[in-house]
Amino acid sequence: MAKKPLLCFLLLLLAFVAAAGATSSGAELDYSKLSGIIIPGFASTQLRAWSILDCPYSPLDFNPLDLVWLDTTKLLSAVNCWLKCMVLDPYNQTDHPDCKSRPDSGLSGITELDPGYITGPLSSVWKEWIKWCIEFGIEANAIIAVPYDWRLSPAMLEERDLYFHKLKLTFETAYKLRGGPSLVFAHSLGNHVFRYFLEWLKLEIAPKHYNEWLDQHIHAYFAVGAPLLGAIETIEATLSGFTFGLPISEGTARLMFNSFGSALWMMPFSKYCRTDNRYWKHFSGGRHAGQPTYKCDEQEFQSNFSGWPTKIINIEIPSAHEIPESNLSSMECGLPTQLSFSAREISDGTFFKAIEDYDPDSKRLLHLLQKSYLGDPVLNPLTPWERPPIKNVFCIYGSDSKTKVGYYFAPSGKPYPDNWIITDVIYEFEGSLISRSGTLVEGKIGPISGDETVPYLSLSLCKNWLGPKVNITRAPQSEHDGSDVQIKLNVEHHHGEDLVPKMTRLPRVKYITYYEDSESLPGKRTAIWELDKANHRNIVRSPVLMRELWLEMWHDIHPDAKLEFVTKAKRGPLRDEDCYWDYGKARCAWPDYCEYRYVFGDVHLGQSCRLRYTTAEVLSHYL
Repeated sequence: MAKKPLLCFLLLLLAFVAAAGATSSGAELDYSKLSGIIIPGFASTQLRAWSILDCPYSPLDFNPLDLVWLDTTKLLSAVNCWLKCMVLDPYNQTDHPDCKSRPDSGLSGITELDPGYITGPLSSVWKEWIKWCIEFGIEANAIIAVPYDWRLSPAMLEERDLYFHKLKLTFETAYKLRGGPSLVFAHSLGNHVFRYFLEWLKLEIAPKHYNEWLDQHIHAYFAVGAPLLGAIETIEATLSGFTFGLPISEGTARLMFNSFGSALWMMPFSKYCRTDNRYWKHFSGGRHAGQPTYKCDEQEFQSNFSGWPTKIINIEIPSAHEIPESNLSSMECGLPTQLSFSAREISDGTFFKAIEDYDPDSKRLLHLLQKSYLGDPVLNPLTPWERPPIKNVFCIYGSDSKTKVGYYFAPSGKPYPDNWIITDVIYEFEGSLISRSGTLVEGKIGPISGDETVPYLSLSLCKNWLGPKVNITRAPQSEHDGSDVQIKLNVEHHHGEDLVPKMTRLPRVKYITYYEDSESLPGKRTAIWELDKANHRNIVRSPVLMRELWLEMWHDIHPDAKLEFVTKAKRGPLRDEDCYWDYGKARCAWPDYCEYRYVFGDVHLGQSCRLRYTTAEVLSHYL
């Protein structure tokens, strides 16, 4: 099945409906005027040099506007030079004295990354989206990318680049250009950026106008692969380095990552702890009264792992002969000590204080944690999310893949930055906790696992956004006739508890499970979609996800729609690309939808299988 861009599908549909006059005269919103705003994830924005840097022993220098992230040619030929353009001062987030980089702007800032590195397919998917939009005549001002410097802490994004001021103006400009609100499509770290923006916005708009502004400028928020409680792989990147496939050493990757202010933004944290931000901008001229306090519920101390499946970090403190003499007084008998840390102990700084004497990065990270996260006057991002006050919220993530949930570290015997080595990894998979060697590990395992990058506990926190009664549907991801669709209506849901349907699974079938609530909050809809085996970095280009969002928005814009959400009763081909040749039956598959219709230039039978009906006629079956 060809992979087509989701956002463009939505915009094309909106344009089609406007042309066909299919909007309701009594509707509050002309959906044909929607804009699509993309907030990319970590490392998914292009960075360009904003200085001149002469690289010795290399014919490749850096000049203004040269590509830095991600130019693999320069990385391979002059890694030290390239690193100067990437790293930041870990204390004040300023650029290296010899080189500085800045994020590119507009759609070009998210379309030219080298595919296969860091974000994998994500680095090229946006470019395909834009090509498809142009091919089908989508207006240039209907698709808006909002790139940002993903190296910075949230407060520094605003202080240095006025990013959140610009994002607010982007929504307002889109409203004036198109005449309607926007769809927000955020992936991974982009969701943290959007959350911070919503909190920042409360301080820029009079409280009584805040919800009014949101209703006017944002129609729907699609949170895809959101690490709502952080991601475990951030620990690996912090202590031993995570290269993401780049041709650099783990030590170099660690040096680079730990210089970023965003290094702590995706750290795992407890769902039972939050910060009391006492910020009275509207009453005290922008000054905050006192230091924000970090408080935890009783559940935090009744739980062994802060609600997570296991202790996230298990680390062996170096023996006496491996540390400087100045630290010997604090050691007993010079024997190594095994320490374990929960999510709370990571996010409140306990872990970094414990290894402060043994690792130079800990002091820098502890300073950054206190200054840019625990002490942030707008929001401490290392606290659990509440449902955003937006009309339509869709939380979408992959599940049921082998995902890291804990690490064992020990001294490597090498100097910094290679002073730690991973001795074991704990994964969640198929209802069990297993070590890298395959040994079962005790802990509090969830019903299913995460998306290979973010654990299930972090992804599924958005189930707390659902109300006390939830409709649950499980259906195959592939095209189906409805025979394998399972539905449970008005399932009881208790806030703070996971919601797992008692539904069957056929072997070798990938399902998508929908949790939908349109009653608990008047005028608002909340939906959670779990896609079996959808990878964190690939989910944004998943044809299944594109299809479902396309159908959902088609349902929303149609005046004859009777249900709150699009029906899940069946799924057939929607485009010519979805039709294919069934060699076993010597005909086009899905004969009710597809027929053999040769067009000059077709090179195989599958290309000649096309829809029997127009797109509008096919979509009419999903109302």
